[in-house]
Amino acid sequence: MSNTQLIIEERAADIGNFMVGRLLPFRQKRAVGPFVFIDHMGPANMSKEENLDVAPHPHIGLSTLTYLFEGSIQHKDSLGSDIEIKPGAVNWMTAGKGVVHSERTPAYLRDTEKSLHGLQIWVALPKNLEHTEPSFEHIKEKDIPHWSEQGAEFKLIAGKAFNKTSPVPVHSELYFIEIKSKDKKQINIGEDLYGESALYILEGSINADGHNYGNKQILVAKDSTLCSFEMEPNTTIYIFGGTPFEEERHIHWNFVNSDKDVIEKAKKDWKEQNTDAFPKVVGDEDDYVPLPKPRIR
Repeated sequence: MSNTQLIIEERAADIGNFMVGRLLPFRQKRAVGPFVFIDHMGPANMSKEENLDVAPHPHIGLSTLTYLFEGSIQHKDSLGSDIEIKPGAVNWMTAGKGVVHSERTPAYLRDTEKSLHGLQIWVALPKNLEHTEPSFEHIKEKDIPHWSEQGAEFKLIAGKAFNKTSPVPVHSELYFIEIKSKDKKQINIGEDLYGESALYILEGSINADGHNYGNKQILVAKDSTLCSFEMEPNTTIYIFGGTPFEEERHIHWNFVNSDKDVIEKAKKDWKEQNTDAFPKVVGDEDDYVPLPKPRIR
C-alpha cells in the first residue's frame, strides 16, 4: 500500500476468558472510515474444559460484524436470534438504540477439543440511524461475492467495491475485502477504493514503498486511491475503510454514539438492568456482563 500514513502492531487485549489482538482503535487513529473497532480473536486451540463464554452484554449506535476463519460461535440476542456462525459466514447485528447479545461455544462442542479464530468488527452508524430499531442478519458463505483477479482470490465481505455489492445490509459507504494469494503477486486496487483505507495482514507479508510488512501489522493509507502492493506467497490480507462521518464518534465500553449524553444514559440503563432499554437475551436470561467500574487514575 503506497503512501502509508501509519504502521500499527496488533496489541493484546482481554475480553473476559479469551485473549484477542486489538487492531482498532489506536491512539493515532480512532477510526478508519466508519470502522471504529476491530478485534482479532485467536487463533486458539481450546481443551475440552475451555469454552468461549461472553455473557450477555449491550451495544448502542453501531453494527457488529463477526467473521470466522476457524471454529464456531453460538450467537443469541434480545431480538430472539439464535444462530451458529461458522467460517466464511457473516453475522451482522445493528444495535441502533440498544441490543443485547451473548457469544458462546455451541453446546455440542463444549466437551470437545476445538479451535477459534476470526475477526470481530464494529461499524459506527450514521447519525440519523444511531437510534434506529435493532436488527440482525446472517449471511451464508456462499452468498458472499468471491472471484479471482490479478492472480489472487478476492472476497467482498461487506459493502461496495470493484463494481460489486455484498448482501450484508450495511448503512453507509464502506468496504471490507479479503485477498488471498498462494504465489507472489502484484496487486493494484486503488481505483476501486474510496474514503479512508487500511490494510491488515493476517498471515504472510506484503511489500510496499520498498519495505516488507509482516503479519499482525495494520497499515493506514494517506490516500485510498493509492493502494498498490506486492503479496508474498501464502499471504492473506483484509482491506477495510470507506467514507468517514463528519461527526466524531465517542466510545465507552460497548457503547458508540456521537452524543456523550446518550452514552451516559446507556451506562445508567445497563447498570440498573433497565429491560425497557436493554431487553434480556432470549435463551440466556440469567447472566450478564456488569458495567465495568471506572478506572482509578
